[in-house]
Amino acid sequence: MSASRGSRRRKARRRADMPLLGGARPPIAALLALLLAVAGATALVLGDRDRASLDAAVLTSQQHVAEDGALSLRASLDESATDLQRAAALFTGPEPVPADTVLDKLGKVYNKWRGTAVIDPVGGTLLAARGENIPLATVLKGVPEAKGDDKDGKAAFGLGPRLVKLRSGETRMLVVAALRGGDRPRLLVASGTLNVPGISSGEDRTLLVVDSAGTVLASDGPSVARKSWAEKARKTAAADSAKTPEPGGHPGASGHLMGGGKRGEERTAVGYAAAGRAPGETSAAGALGLSVITSVEVTEDISAVRTQAFGLAAAGILLALALVVGWVLLRTVQRPLLQLYLESRRLSRGELDRPVRQFRGREPARIGAALESLRKQRLGGRPTRTGRARGGFGTRGTVIVCAAVLLAWSAPLLFLLNRAGSTVTVPQQLVEDQRRRTDTAADRVRKALNEGWADVASVAQIVGAGDGKDGADKAVLETTLREHSRYRSVYVLDGDGKVLSRAGDSPRHPGGKKPHPDSVVQLNTSGKEPAVAAYAAVPGGKGRTVVGEYDTQFLISLVTRPGLGQVWLVDKKHRIIAADRAHGYRAFAKLPGRHLNDLAVSARRDADGTAILHRSRNSSIAAAAPFSDNGAVKGLDWQVISAQPAAWLELPEYTAERHTMLAGLLGVTAAVACLGWLHIIVIRPLRNLADQAEALAGGDRKTVLFPQHHDEVGAVVRNLELIRQQLRPATGASAKPAGRN
Repeated sequence: MSASRGSRRRKARRRADMPLLGGARPPIAALLALLLAVAGATALVLGDRDRASLDAAVLTSQQHVAEDGALSLRASLDESATDLQRAAALFTGPEPVPADTVLDKLGKVYNKWRGTAVIDPVGGTLLAARGENIPLATVLKGVPEAKGDDKDGKAAFGLGPRLVKLRSGETRMLVVAALRGGDRPRLLVASGTLNVPGISSGEDRTLLVVDSAGTVLASDGPSVARKSWAEKARKTAAADSAKTPEPGGHPGASGHLMGGGKRGEERTAVGYAAAGRAPGETSAAGALGLSVITSVEVTEDISAVRTQAFGLAAAGILLALALVVGWVLLRTVQRPLLQLYLESRRLSRGELDRPVRQFRGREPARIGAALESLRKQRLGGRPTRTGRARGGFGTRGTVIVCAAVLLAWSAPLLFLLNRAGSTVTVPQQLVEDQRRRTDTAADRVRKALNEGWADVASVAQIVGAGDGKDGADKAVLETTLREHSRYRSVYVLDGDGKVLSRAGDSPRHPGGKKPHPDSVVQLNTSGKEPAVAAYAAVPGGKGRTVVGEYDTQFLISLVTRPGLGQVWLVDKKHRIIAADRAHGYRAFAKLPGRHLNDLAVSARRDADGTAILHRSRNSSIAAAAPFSDNGAVKGLDWQVISAQPAAWLELPEYTAERHTMLAGLLGVTAAVACLGWLHIIVIRPLRNLADQAEALAGGDRKTVLFPQHHDEVGAVVRNLELIRQQLRPATGASAKPAGRN
C-alpha cells in the first residue's frame, strides 16, 4: 500500500516538474492547427465561381455611376445656391443697388437660371424680374416678417434651396438670397431646371432623379418601369441611410439592385445613390432628399469558373503535408527534448546505475553523450570531450526542411497557379461604364472651371463699380478668396499686366504681359506645379482684369473618384495637369503607356470620348473624354484619361486568382510564424545547451548554468546546473546544491 502511494507521489512530482506552457509543444500545436485552418479555408474559398447572378463588378459599376451622378447633382445645386448668395453679398452696401441693376449684372455673368427676380418680402411686391415667372407664393411661404425693432434695421433670412412642381409637371429649384442694403431688406430669387446629372445615358441606360418619396423629378434614357425602380431604390436607400458613411466613401446611402429574369436572359442592373452630405459637411442641396438611380439591361453569362476540384486537391495535399511535418517535428524535436529532460533529471537525483540512452539528431546526440560522460564522472571517471560532429542531421536543418516543404505548397499558389491571364472575359458593360464615368469626370472638371470663371466675372462686375484706388478692390478679393476654396490667389491686373491688388499667394501671371481675354488659361507647360487661371475683364475698367488662379488640390479633388482606377487630367500635349490622390503624379509628365497616348489622340476625333480594353500581360480598361467646346474652357483642349487594371475588377476569374493567392499567403504566414517561433524558442537555445553540456563534460566547473525559459530546454539546463554543483566538491571547491529540480 505504501509502495503504491510512493509511486503516485513520484509521478505527481514528475508532472509538476514538467513545464505546462512554452517549449516545443505550443508552436508545433499552433502550426498543425493553423495548417488545418488554411486547408479548410482553401477548400471553402476556392469554390466554383458562377456568373448566373451577374458579375459583381457590373453591379458595383452601376453603383459607382449613380454615386458620380449624385455628387455631380449635389455639386451643381450647391454651386447654384452659393453663386446666388455670393452675388447677393457683393451687392451689399450702405445704399441699396437698384433691382434692375442687380439682375442685369447677374445676367451678364450667369446664364444657368431660367428666371431671376428681386422681391420685397414684407409686402410681397415684385421689384424686378427676368426670364420665366417665379412662383412668388412659394418663395414668400415661411419667410419671417421684417421687424422694426431689429438693431440694424434688417430682417434675417435663413432660406435654403427648395423644389417646386410647376403646373406643367416640370420641377424647378428655387434659390433665395438676401440683398442687404438700405433700410429694407430684399430677396434675390433664381429658378433653375432640375436636370439629370451630366452622365451620358445612351440608348441602353436610364437615369432618374427622385425625391425622398420616390417621385421621379427628372429622367433620361429609355423608359423602363421607372416608378417601380424608383420606389424600390428609395426603400433600400432609406434602410441604408442609418449607416455611417465609410471614410472616403460616398456621403450618403448608395448600393445596387438586380432585377428578376431567367438564367441567360437580360436582367436589369440598378445602382442608386443619395445626393446627401457626410456628417459635419455643409451642403444646402444635401438636405433636399434627392437620389440618383441608374439602370441598364445586361445579358447574363451562365458559365462558371471551375476551381472547386483544385481547391479540394490543394487542401488535401496541405493536410497530408501538415501530418508529415507534425510527425517529423514530434519525433526529432519534442520527443528527444522530453527524453533529455528525464535523463538529466535522473542523473541530478543520483540515479547512476544505468547508462544514458543514445539519441538521434545532432544536438540531442551531443547532449546525450555529454550526460553519459557526466554520469561516468559521478562514478569516478575523468572529464572527457564528447566531440561536436556526432549525431547526424541537426534540428535546425530539420526545421528548414519542414519550412521548405510547406513553402513548396504555398509558393505555387501565391505566384503561379490559377492565374487569370490576359484572356479573361471582361463584360462590355464595364468598358462602357468606364467611358461614361470618365466622361462624367471630364464634365465635372469643365463645369467647375467654368463656374470658377463665372465667380471671377461676378467679382469683375463689382470691381468695375470703383476706381481701384480706395482699397475696396482688395476687400472684395479677400472676401472672394475666403469664400472660394478653389483659388490659391485672386488679383487685379491693369492693361499692361501689372498687379494692382491681390489676395492670397503670389500671382503667377507672366510679368509685363498683357492679361488674357475672358477665358480659363493654362499659364505654364513645365515646372513643379501647373498654373491655371480664370481671366475676366472689368466692364469699363480701362483694361483692368480680375484673375483667379486655381489651386492644384482643387483640380486633384475633381478627378479623384473611387472605382475608376488611375485618373489623369491632361492638356492638349498629353502632359499631366492633375491626377487622383491615391496614385500621385509628377506635373507635366507623360502618360504611362503608349496605348493611353493613342487613346487620347483617338478621343479628340470623337466628341463623346472613347474606351478600350487593353490586352497585355496585365490587361486594363482605359477611357478618354475630351472637354466639350463651350464656356470659358473652350481654348484649353484638355482631356480626362482613366485606366483601371482588370485585376481590380470583381470578376470570377480574378476573384479565384485572389483567393488562390490568399490561400498561399496564409500557408506562408503559418509556416514562417510557427517555425520561426519554434526556432527562436527551442532550436537556438537547444544548440547553446549542447555547447554548455559539452563544456561541463569537458571539465568546466566554473560556468554557472541558468535557464532562459521555463520549458523543456530550461528544465535540462537546471538539471545540468545541479550536476555541476554536485561535481564541484570532487575538484576541491565547496558549493551548496541549488536544490532539487
